[in-house]
Amino acid sequence: MSTRTSPPALTLRGRWLLPARVAWVAVAITVLAIILFSIPSSFEHYSSVCTAASEVCAERAVHQATPEGVRALGETGLSLRSYALLNVVVDKVFQLVWFAVGALIFWRRSDDRMALLVSVFLVSFGPVAVDPTSAYTLISSQPAWWLPVRSVEIVGIVSPVLFFFLFPSGRFVPHWTRWLAVALIINDVPDFLFPQLYSRLPSLETVSYLVFLGGVVSLVWSQIYRFRRVSSPAQRQQTKWVVFGLTLGIAGTFPSQLPVDLSLVGGDTPLTLLLLKVGFTLSLMLIPLSIGVAVLRSHLFDIDLLINRTLVYGSLTTVLVALYFGGIVLLQRLFVALTSEQSTLAVVASTLLIAALFNPLRRRIQSFIDRRFYRSKYDAAKTLEAFSTRLRDETDLEALNDDLVGVVRETMQPAHVSLWLRPDPPPRASAGREQVS
Repeated sequence: MSTRTSPPALTLRGRWLLPARVAWVAVAITVLAIILFSIPSSFEHYSSVCTAASEVCAERAVHQATPEGVRALGETGLSLRSYALLNVVVDKVFQLVWFAVGALIFWRRSDDRMALLVSVFLVSFGPVAVDPTSAYTLISSQPAWWLPVRSVEIVGIVSPVLFFFLFPSGRFVPHWTRWLAVALIINDVPDFLFPQLYSRLPSLETVSYLVFLGGVVSLVWSQIYRFRRVSSPAQRQQTKWVVFGLTLGIAGTFPSQLPVDLSLVGGDTPLTLLLLKVGFTLSLMLIPLSIGVAVLRSHLFDIDLLINRTLVYGSLTTVLVALYFGGIVLLQRLFVALTSEQSTLAVVASTLLIAALFNPLRRRIQSFIDRRFYRSKYDAAKTLEAFSTRLRDETDLEALNDDLVGVVRETMQPAHVSLWLRPDPPPRASAGREQVS
């Protein structure tokens, strides 16, 4: 690993510091006002019943209950107002988590240019751009909010592009990627402000999509280049935290995006959609939390252990779930073939199988991941284990010295290693005189 040190932080001083802080406060107050003043309009939105076709309700009346959904809620003991209140609570918790992490970063490091950009990104992007339902219902009920909401949304479009091109050092790497950031911003802002223009010109929409795709590929490449060639060890840990949060956050939204038959889990009911929304929300909240840890540099070096455990237990959970349901299906078919009816013994047998396989599978998966992704640490552990075994049996000091030097060279891989042992001190003169007398 490179031993380069972190470059000095890009701090704001003098005449730029106060305007930057005032601008952040203006954006933050606007976002907080949108979050709070949208509560009544959001509650009214979720309390309404969509009587149009189901496709129209799914596209234009997000999470509004249909008449069939109201009846399904009644069967579960929930009223429409309770359903609306739960949706509002989920929305506001999600928005406030993004806002709180951004505000914490501003409070702790408002003089750091990169930290200030991250703070603006979190405050504007999560509460307004990720789930714009609250903002749009506020505009529908009070059109005077159109300009503040649109202004925050533009900030929420521009700041993520700058964040991903500048993080973690606050500099464009390579330098020419600044023009890619400008191209992406120019491409995204008109698409947001004038969506009808792109819908009327399919060729322009195709060009916009290609620019976006090329920008994303270039962004990923620039981060990989930065990680391998430029970043210091601390900055690499920061990047790992952000990638870790993004990966888990995006992966956690997959169940709500897959075209699955919801009749298998109770149907396309408001309660089912609410549960999917809760999972979606909890997953995306990992993104601001991981970014907050990365920017504030709190427990940075815990990320390797966290990634290791996530890989191990994520893989273990996937394998066990597959074995569990696969075992139930196979055993049920076997019971049906033998007795012409299903049996609860299939569930019991599958449960016992999972309990018996848990520890052996965990050890095998841990060993595989250590060998595949943490080879140097795995080899170092094996080397130290072998040295401990030899240490119990070795009696020759010179051989032990050679073994110790070899272990240090193999595990730590220093540029140079040597071993010096202090010689035994000569006997004291007083002790010699006593012996003579």
